[in-house]
Order: sequence, then C-alpha cells, then structure tokens
Amino acid sequence: MTDTTPIKHPTPLTGDFTEAGEPFALFTEWFSEAAKSEPNDPNAMALATVDADGLPDLRMVLMKGHDSTGFVFYSHIASQKGRELAANPKAALLFHWKSLRRQVRIRGTVSPVTDAEADAYFASRPKQAQLGAWASKQSQALESRFAFEQAIAKVAGRYLIGEVPRPPGWSGWRIAPLRFEFWHDRPFRLHDRIEFRRETPDQPWSKTRLYP
Repeated sequence: MTDTTPIKHPTPLTGDFTEAGEPFALFTEWFSEAAKSEPNDPNAMALATVDADGLPDLRMVLMKGHDSTGFVFYSHIASQKGRELAANPKAALLFHWKSLRRQVRIRGTVSPVTDAEADAYFASRPKQAQLGAWASKQSQALESRFAFEQAIAKVAGRYLIGEVPRPPGWSGWRIAPLRFEFWHDRPFRLHDRIEFRRETPDQPWSKTRLYP
C-alpha cells in the first residue's frame, strides 16, 4: 500500500543562508536554533578518523566548545580515536539536527587542547563522570560490568573528600576546519548545499554552491 502521508519540511530560514560569507557565524546561528529544537544533545557530532590500515572509524562524541579556532571534544588519549588521531591528526565531523532537517559536515586538522583547557573542562564535569574517567580503560577489553563498577568504587574511595584531579591520560582535541558544508532539506530532494573551503587555517574562505 502506498504511503500518501505528506512530508513535513522545516520552516524556511530567515533570510537566505546561502548568502552567508563566513561559516563560523552561520554554524553558531544553526547550533543556537538546534539547541532549542533538538530533544537530546544538539552538540552530538559524529567523529570520523582513520586507523593505521586506512580503514575509516566513526563514533558519536559531544562537542564541548566551538569558536573561530575550531571544535573541541574530550576523551581518553589511549582510546581508539586518541591513538588514531595521534598517528593521523586529521578528522571529519558531522552534525545532524533531525528536528531542523539540517546537517553540517566539517573536515580539518586536529591538535591537542592545552592542559589548562582540559583541566578547566574536567573540573566542570559531575563528580561521578570524573570518577568514571579515572576508572575506565577506554576501548580496552572489559571482563564484566561488575569489574567496572568495582573500579569506580575504588576510585571513589580514593577521592571521597576534595576535588578529583584530571587523569593524566585524559584530555581533549580541537578540529580546525578546512572544509564546511551546510546542508538544508528542501521539498522533492532539491536541497540547498553550500561549501566553504580553505587550504590552511590562516587563509580566507571560498564558497561554492553544490548540486543536491
């Protein structure tokens, strides 16, 4: 039986986003709208890396900061993504905001955040999350959930009183974009796609409209 339910499309953007001359301000505008409409984690982004054999790897992480220098997330340095970024400091990001029918693709180079940045963000996390960062050997084999809970309890006993310091093997990375693509759903798959491109972070952006 053919589904004749009409497809609902998002309310058109105020103004023409394709006229934007700079991608960071446009991202901030879209992210602000997503924060109001997405039911969960508007800062969730897919992070793509490549392993030593050239096989792509992909997972969801949470963006914890963004400005004109790039997009920041945090994790364990010895995790799968941490090892892959150390060997090949390039990555791709994807934000998909289903409530707005929009997505943003980002590709660029990766560098570690400063110790001061990592310390400040770690201090802002809930204590249980801080304890979990100490207890987890991220991406390594885990014999049982109970073993993990025991490790958390052991760390909790160590830091029963006072602040929990940042683990030495836990930090963050910043992706400095060289490519942005803004995608906005339109009826009948006649979508809008605008790409911003630069060869190095200190160069100006060029802009191209792409076929959908």
